Amino acid sequence: MKIILSNASPDPIYEQIARQIKNQIISGDLEEGAPLPSIRMLALELQISVITTKRAYEELEKEGFIDTVGGKGSFVAVQNVELLREKKMKIVEDKLNEAVREARLLGISYTELRQMLELLFQE
Repeated sequence: MKIILSNASPDPIYEQIARQIKNQIISGDLEEGAPLPSIRMLALELQISVITTKRAYEELEKEGFIDTVGGKGSFVAVQNVELLREKKMKIVEDKLNEAVREARLLGISYTELRQMLELLFQE
């Protein structure tokens, strides 16, 4: 599992960790049932507070991405295929929303934006 933290990011460290783990689960890099590093081990690896990694794991568990078993550790949760697809769609929707906002600010029309998207999709 690879996690890169950025001090320049406006996002708190626990959100950076949770987002990266979530993305690895959604992309299939972390498979269902795969064990995650212990909270202490991850904190040691990333040279951050145990409280920060604990919060990241709590967020992931709350969102249904991981399961924590007392005395055994945390594991990638079994994902509902439809829910996983919905989460992927939400990621794309958020990015497209951002692109639409930028296009409006820059005076790019819907037609021009659609043409750009069609060209990019064909690549």
